[in-house]
Amino acid sequence: MTHGLQLTTPRLICAQIEQQDWAFFHRLLVSPEVQFYVADVKPEEEIRAAFAARLPVWSTQSSHWLCLVVRERETGVRLGVTGYIRQDNDCAEVGFLFAPEAQGNGYARESLQVVCDFAFGAGGIKRLVATVTAGNLPSRRLLEKTGFVLEKEIPESYWLRNTWHSDWLFSLPREDYRPSP
Repeated sequence: MTHGLQLTTPRLICAQIEQQDWAFFHRLLVSPEVQFYVADVKPEEEIRAAFAARLPVWSTQSSHWLCLVVRERETGVRLGVTGYIRQDNDCAEVGFLFAPEAQGNGYARESLQVVCDFAFGAGGIKRLVATVTAGNLPSRRLLEKTGFVLEKEIPESYWLRNTWHSDWLFSLPREDYRPSP
């Protein structure tokens, strides 16, 4: 962890992705379990390009993803990635992927909470949004526990696993957000 933004919680260190995180990032993007509601398997060159696009040092005005590798504070074990990408009008889209063995332990919620704290504070964001493939109940519950509200469902808007899926669109305006205690 030698450059870029770092956010911490009592259990986690969330630091900007670096070159040495390649194997972990790759594992998340080729895992059928992690990608079930996210994307079909991508060619290796697309995965490498997505990784490379996240490596430049990030600032609040960056147009690329703030991609934070989430690590357990005590062990340094990589658990997942989280972050956001700025859109127009001080709005940003959040995203997260967690390794199967890290799911169900509250790590995603804890890391999303600290990302929201940062985005609405130093990040200067006024509204966060998230798009989730309909049926992805763990992600929906995570977003709702963090304060996101389901705005609408877009029928048959996403091609995944050889069929059309609906998307759930969530939002969280800064004025409705409850920061972590």
